[in-house]
Amino acid sequence: MLKREITKWELVLLLINSTIGAGIFGLPSKIYSLSGIYSLPALFLCAIIVFVLVLNFAEVASRFSKTGGPYLYTLAAFGKVPAFIIGWLILITRVATYAALINLMVTYLSYFNPLFLDQVYRFGLMIGITLVLTWVNYLGIRSSTNLNNTLAIAKILPLLLFVVVGFFFINPSLIDLEQAPPPISNFSSTVLMLVFAFTGFEAVLVNTGEVRNPGKNIPFALILSILFVAVFYGLIQFVSIGTLPTLASSDRPITDAAQLIIGTPGATLITLGAVVSIGGTLNAVMLIGSRVPFALSKEKQFPRLFSVLHPKNRTPVYSLVIFSAVSLAASLTGSFVYAVSISVISKVLIFLMVCFAMIRLRQKDDAKATYYRLPFGHLFATAGIIASVWLLSSSKVSELTDVFITVVAGLVLFGIYKATSRSKVK
Repeated sequence: MLKREITKWELVLLLINSTIGAGIFGLPSKIYSLSGIYSLPALFLCAIIVFVLVLNFAEVASRFSKTGGPYLYTLAAFGKVPAFIIGWLILITRVATYAALINLMVTYLSYFNPLFLDQVYRFGLMIGITLVLTWVNYLGIRSSTNLNNTLAIAKILPLLLFVVVGFFFINPSLIDLEQAPPPISNFSSTVLMLVFAFTGFEAVLVNTGEVRNPGKNIPFALILSILFVAVFYGLIQFVSIGTLPTLASSDRPITDAAQLIIGTPGATLITLGAVVSIGGTLNAVMLIGSRVPFALSKEKQFPRLFSVLHPKNRTPVYSLVIFSAVSLAASLTGSFVYAVSISVISKVLIFLMVCFAMIRLRQKDDAKATYYRLPFGHLFATAGIIASVWLLSSSKVSELTDVFITVVAGLVLFGIYKATSRSKVK
């Protein structure tokens, strides 16, 4: 059995760490270029949409105490094949996310030393970072959680400093309240872009089997962390608009604004904050990614090897090592680029499935409800389904095709594994 070491407040930090990634360092300029000052109401609307989805997750997640997250929810509501598809998509996107982020991390580190732009040093650094994170997670959930806590706080502090100091440098003339509204298509694209800046929370729930008192702590941590992220994003966007005249065209908006506000030390601090932010997310991705094969294995949908635990550390050691090796291979070869394109739709499919699962699981309820029961639950589930369908309708045909190919590939591997398992039994 895995150790239940993640406390309520550590879960809050883990959720924040997984949600606030490197994207926030480029997001302000992207949404401002689309919607201008209306990027702030777009952020507010997005926060409402995400909050509706989070409320659905809060009820469904509170029913479960084992490792697996959305994979287990789908298994309980709809059976093995849909559950495998969700588990497979979570796993593939974790690998892709790790590979994309570690490449980005090395790019940021080249700010301090251009030597890291050289391929040999770049590869060496990626291998070293992966080995360190693998070792930390191998030592146990407490070791991984301690690192997560440290990096989560370290990533928030520079951004918090940027917000606090930035308020004293706000130029009212940059906040144009009389600006004409943007085209509806631009405003919708802004909201869509922001929705995915709020994601990551759904993957953290895979680690439910290591959370203390998950029935109570998960709803609390989900709701609090998303409220924090929404307010934090809003403050960062407001300060960026009010301090950086060239916000719409900036590739590094927070760094450029910090350069204007504090000078070179500010830009250096923000760049270092980006590196720490990516490091925290990488650790969270490895923690989550190594538990997905474990959960699949426990339900006999992956080889038994993946559910073997270290006798002392109680970590799924083979699952961790194999996940790390595959992620590193994707990082070094660039094969993650294809997988990144499916991550957006995969997240929406998870949102959609969890909203449907909430309705389905309520239909299966017995007389006593021992979980967090959301008031007006069917209304929130329906709203979540509508929001998810809207997000899917905004997806590109090429992305839908990539997801279909990935699902088929996973089902083929699943079929081979089941056929091989039956032959061994005979």
